Amino acid sequence: MRITSLLIAAMLTATAPMVPLATYANAQSHDDSDRARNHLASGRTMSLREIEQLVLPKMRGMQYLGPEYFPREQIYRLKFLKDGRVYFVEVDATTGKIIATR
Repeated sequence: MRITSLLIAAMLTATAPMVPLATYANAQSHDDSDRARNHLASGRTMSLREIEQLVLPKMRGMQYLGPEYFPREQIYRLKFLKDGRVYFVEVDATTGKIIATR
């Protein structure tokens, strides 16, 4: 019984610092979502649909896995798969120009 109590106490102690970090990450994610919506609504950035219409035709033969948006940098990162390898295409959300491919 004593060992079980010690294990539970150790687990609670180990995970306690993670709670504030998770709360911070969630708040930051919420702020980023708000920022992205505001950029789109104000016309500062292109929509994901517009970006995809520009980029997807250039990526023939690749499987499109999905997007990420970085509101602070105003960059979309589109993820693709071909022959078991993952490729990222970074696109300027304000102009729609491809700025990096990895």
